[in-house]
Amino acid sequence: MRALLYFLLFLLIIFGVLYALTGWSYSDGERAGTVSKFSRRGFVFKTYEGVLNVGGFSGETGSLTPQYFDFSVKDENVAKQITDAVKTGQRVTLHYEEKIVKFPWNGETKYYITAVEIVGPPNRPYGDTSAYPGNQTAQPQSGQASPPASQSTPIPQPAVPDSTR
Repeated sequence: MRALLYFLLFLLIIFGVLYALTGWSYSDGERAGTVSKFSRRGFVFKTYEGVLNVGGFSGETGSLTPQYFDFSVKDENVAKQITDAVKTGQRVTLHYEEKIVKFPWNGETKYYITAVEIVGPPNRPYGDTSAYPGNQTAQPQSGQASPPASQSTPIPQPAVPDSTR
């Protein structure tokens, strides 16, 4: 009886430690950028994995170099929001929690996205010039038709000098 009690206590401690490692977050924060890759993958455990292009400058050269943030998503609603942002190319702010230990059924990274905020309006499709100054949009047509050709006013012609005299 005493051995069974010790075994149950041992299992309780093991499950408590595992729960603390996976349920408790080591840190949390936000990162903003554009999602450059987002997919559902895995052999046994299918999880959502993505890459956020944060952008930034290199400290050594001072040039523009991309910085990437790998993340995992557990929630289906959050995954749908990220998929929509990828389709429109919008900038997003991802709220994340960092775990101490990662398990394969939770994702491939230690960073788990908990919420998504869309930043700014969606990008315009290719060829849309509505944002440029001087762009003239087509005026809506009214219900009236143009006047018939017989009612239009004639255009005066300049006088031509007669050079045959």
